[in-house]
Amino acid sequence: MNSRVTRPAGFAPSTVYSTQTLRVATYNIHKGVRGVGPRKRLEIHNLGLGIEALDADLVFLQEVRLFHAREARRFDHTWLGWPEGGQAEFLAPQGYESAYRTNAVTRHGEHGNALLSRWPIGDIGHHDVSDHRFEQRGLLHVPVTWQGLKLHAVVAHFGLIHASRVRQVQRLADFVSAEVPAGEPVLVAGDFNDWGERLDGLMAEAGLQRAVAPPGQPGARVTFPSRVPVFALDRVYMRGFRCLSTMVPRGSAWARMSDHLPLVVELEQA
Repeated sequence: MNSRVTRPAGFAPSTVYSTQTLRVATYNIHKGVRGVGPRKRLEIHNLGLGIEALDADLVFLQEVRLFHAREARRFDHTWLGWPEGGQAEFLAPQGYESAYRTNAVTRHGEHGNALLSRWPIGDIGHHDVSDHRFEQRGLLHVPVTWQGLKLHAVVAHFGLIHASRVRQVQRLADFVSAEVPAGEPVLVAGDFNDWGERLDGLMAEAGLQRAVAPPGQPGARVTFPSRVPVFALDRVYMRGFRCLSTMVPRGSAWARMSDHLPLVVELEQA
């Protein structure tokens, strides 16, 4: 029997949840803007609709703006306009909590990782894993209480160079070992920029298994580039869970909103 039921009063009536299954999405939103030059367009409002449609319990987001003065001026007077406040808070569906920490500070603003959670969150942490001065990278750590279980959500966005990613896996492993009690489940999700599919073994050595659909289940995983996806850059790694299914939404609307597609996985406690 499907245990997915309507949310209690006080939450958006269109959202649902399961007492047994945790639905997780990871999405690189490209700072809510697409295109270049005069063809640049604001997609943050469409992204809000898309994220709500994913109906995930936890949404791991990368390339999220806290603010950007130049983009705000550019889009302030366009249809709907640049949202007030940070993008994480703006994108959170009704009834969700949001957590954000900055990874990179630029000339006109800053951006980083965010978590949107249908479930209560604890103290928000941030761990710098920048490997060199040209790429500012970080891990967002958010404890989440799901069905009375404490799990540790870590939002990641790894570097563009393989050697940097290898060192960032080690820093992630050190962080989890130091900050997460051995018996508590962990989800690490984000954009790993692993074009050559070379990180799974290193993550397994750190005690984190990649969420892949079991045999016989649909297992769409490629997410980049969004118009003609070839690479599985966006992933969920887990400890203490089993993966039931994976899904990547497709179509022109999703291809328009970001250069990545979101990955959605269904999990159950191991």
